[in-house]
Amino acid sequence: MPIITLTSDFGTEDWFVGTMKGVIATIHPEATIVDITHAIASGDIRTGAFALAASYKYFPEGTVHVAIVDPGVGSKRRAIAIQTERYFFVGPDNGVLSYAVRGEKIRMVRVLENAAYFLKSVSQTFHGRDMFAPVATHLARGAAISKLGPSATNFVRLDWPEPKMSDNTIEGEVIYADKFGNAITNIPAACLAKPRNRFEVFKGRRRLCSVEDFYQSVPTGKAVAVPGSSGYLEIAVNGGNASATLGLERSNPVEVRLVTIQSVAGRAGGGRKGR
Repeated sequence: MPIITLTSDFGTEDWFVGTMKGVIATIHPEATIVDITHAIASGDIRTGAFALAASYKYFPEGTVHVAIVDPGVGSKRRAIAIQTERYFFVGPDNGVLSYAVRGEKIRMVRVLENAAYFLKSVSQTFHGRDMFAPVATHLARGAAISKLGPSATNFVRLDWPEPKMSDNTIEGEVIYADKFGNAITNIPAACLAKPRNRFEVFKGRRRLCSVEDFYQSVPTGKAVAVPGSSGYLEIAVNGGNASATLGLERSNPVEVRLVTIQSVAGRAGGGRKGR
């Protein structure tokens, strides 16, 4: 069964998401539609890009991922489809696809210009319905990506904030806040897998917490950093909201410092409610 995923800032209060699903079902009734999220803040391209990047690889090969956070709809911004070794990605050429495909081997990029794969009437305000949903569905049915339009040699890539690493510190930043208020950073969790050592997280001169294995390693209301399911370090509050409690917002710098077990002996570990 072909799978089409949808990621957008459309919300669920209006008819937008349901209408896209209707277009998909009309063209290919056998397609399975999966909503990744429609709760991206309006026009927040970077958050949409991260949500897609955190989820796309857990789908079977051949899945068509549609991501629409498109404040430039109706303008001269391009619409594109990208084929990697394992997946297809469809959306506006504004960077919303770029975090996901940075870890993939790209086979082909096409600009969506062949109107045969759009709805007959294309509005200037709803390309999700009129272009992206039909194109994705035709790809799921087996249409060749080469038929969608001319080849492109590049596309918009959002800058990925690489952490700065030294022997004893990692300088990173907050890149995403989830529904629980957990502040996800750009620090790879794998960087913290050093036996017989412990790490602490700072925001400027302020110590926020230690790095532990799970949310409830600390008492309720206390902060903790854990290796998150996204593969990056996340800062949480056990039973609370780290973003609000600690004043953490996207792009805020954070620093992880390496300390020995002896220097943190006697301190409590970390925690937060699970998902």
